[in-house]
Amino acid sequence: MIESTEEETFSFQDERFADIQLLRYRLPGFSELDIRQKQLIYCLSKATLFGRDITFDQFGKYNLRIRKTLEAVYNSYQGNRQEDDFCALEQYLKQVWFSSGIYHHYACDKFVPLFSEDFFRSTVMAVDVRSLPLEEEETVEALLDELCPVIFDPAVLPKRVDKADGKDIVLSSACNFYEGVNQHEVEDFYTKLKKNGPTVGTPSYGLNSTLVKEGNVVREEVWKADGRYGPAIRKIVHWLDRAKEFAENKRQRDVIGLLIRYYETGDLHDFDAYSIEWLHEQDGHIDFVNGFIEVYGDPMGLKGSWEGIVEYKDLDATRRTKAISANAQWFEDHSPVNPLFRKPKVRGVSANVVCAAMLGGDEYPASAIGINLPNADWIRSEHGSKSVTISNLTHAYNMSAKGNGFREEFVIDDETIKLMERFSDKTDDLHTDLHECLGHGSGRLLPGTDPDALKNYGNTIEEARADLFGLYYIADDKLLELGLLDSPEAYKAQYYGYMMNGLLTQQVRIKPDKQIEEAHMQNRALVARWAMALGADSDVVELVSREEEKSGEWKTYVRINDYAALRRIFAYELAEIQRIKSEGDFEAARKLVETYAIHLDSGLHEEMLRRYRHLDIAPYKGFVNPVLTPVYDRVGKICDITVDYTETYTEQMLRYSREYQTL
Repeated sequence: MIESTEEETFSFQDERFADIQLLRYRLPGFSELDIRQKQLIYCLSKATLFGRDITFDQFGKYNLRIRKTLEAVYNSYQGNRQEDDFCALEQYLKQVWFSSGIYHHYACDKFVPLFSEDFFRSTVMAVDVRSLPLEEEETVEALLDELCPVIFDPAVLPKRVDKADGKDIVLSSACNFYEGVNQHEVEDFYTKLKKNGPTVGTPSYGLNSTLVKEGNVVREEVWKADGRYGPAIRKIVHWLDRAKEFAENKRQRDVIGLLIRYYETGDLHDFDAYSIEWLHEQDGHIDFVNGFIEVYGDPMGLKGSWEGIVEYKDLDATRRTKAISANAQWFEDHSPVNPLFRKPKVRGVSANVVCAAMLGGDEYPASAIGINLPNADWIRSEHGSKSVTISNLTHAYNMSAKGNGFREEFVIDDETIKLMERFSDKTDDLHTDLHECLGHGSGRLLPGTDPDALKNYGNTIEEARADLFGLYYIADDKLLELGLLDSPEAYKAQYYGYMMNGLLTQQVRIKPDKQIEEAHMQNRALVARWAMALGADSDVVELVSREEEKSGEWKTYVRINDYAALRRIFAYELAEIQRIKSEGDFEAARKLVETYAIHLDSGLHEEMLRRYRHLDIAPYKGFVNPVLTPVYDRVGKICDITVDYTETYTEQMLRYSREYQTL
């Protein structure tokens, strides 16, 4: 692991721009891996980085052409690089890199360029045409006429994902998963597929395709080696094939082979076969996710954004998750959920704490800190799931936040601050473990319930379900019995932090006059606001305002008056959310989300933004990847893989555009 002297000298924070702080993460224990394990990580990392262009294209039809044009300007600009327009263009490019396109990675709103259209046009006209993404016989003027409205006109394709109630969410969203179809046509197409498909083991229809309409015919363009995104997928397959040479065991080699087969056929039954084998592979020290996985980027919740991550086990920390997963049946049996909606037999739950070695696609630069897969409900029911929490990313977050004044500004009193300082790091990790290891895999759908029945509200409900599972059990004596917590008071730190975030502080990520739109943020608002409403008669949780003695400023805080009662409320919420999920109750899901999860109080929102500005903290974080470089011996054989942390964000992004450009 990281030695204390290394910890003191390592800089976890890198550059900052707009609302983003870049961080660095270390690879503890990497040097202790054997050379085959290092080579496996290296090959899987190359496969991870070659998917980059897919994510850009999925997140917007014009993203790749805009990125390439901006990079051409940035690389060749001969004017004053300190002038306002160029500095604004540079920041815009960095935002485009960070979000894999021109839309904010969380809010999904189109970025507002702070440079003028005249400046952009003049600088592009000065660029060597050979470095511009011109199609055959296309002129620079035609390129600019296509891109400028997309960049500068706020009315053109304004949101990447727009799930506002009352809209045709397919037509109003700028993500690049649909061409020429509306919401009704999408729903009709996949309803017919499900109706005519197998009754058992239904694949995740639509996960790996663009749905297009030509004339009156609606059809899928499948993402596979000889189909859409083929040039990128063939590169991914090449490096996966190389990785097979260094697999740690036969099952791991088979997993990689099944993924290659799926990429070659595009058949979702092959994806399910790969997913099942992947979750059963438990013995290897190295693991990875590579493919079209999460559906948050699609307003319909069908299409998987491409993502990649390479990881290796944190053996010390994994003892924590092993204790949880070994007791999965106990947690399921003692859940406050109606027994009708519980799993009679929990299958195949596994959990590890890992260190990320490389991030890619929708996991880069901003990454999850926990993952639970596969997503298919029938696989979870019959085979189980595999969960990871990512310790070195969490560690980087924690180290970068030290001494930033956040708790002193937003936590109600010194006693609660001390409680959080004592327990929050541990309870945050445990809540993530419970969320990922057990929460997502808990419960079951009633026979005949469509897994997609909750439609555009499904992601928010699912994240609320997993969060509530963790919140309920973080206060259970079982965690003390298992030795995962050492104080019956520890859970209070998690409860306070969660309620403060859901009711107040996550609002600092939202711009004035906007609402909550991202599924994870909606989930936290839903859980916290609903809990406060349920406990309103007895003031279980309340918002209090007080005048600060020094400044005379009125500030709002969360006060929890009865932690035990709050746990009972979480139990009720979990039971109802699971019922909604199990029965596919769309109207109940819609009512909860629309009531509690979206709308902001403008006055309270402005207060949160004002107080947060005083702290000078960037609300969003992301990571610069380490650089992995092979070392060769005298006969040209790889004898080591070195790790370098010094590459800057701009250097990394420009290098990735050179080395991993495929589309």
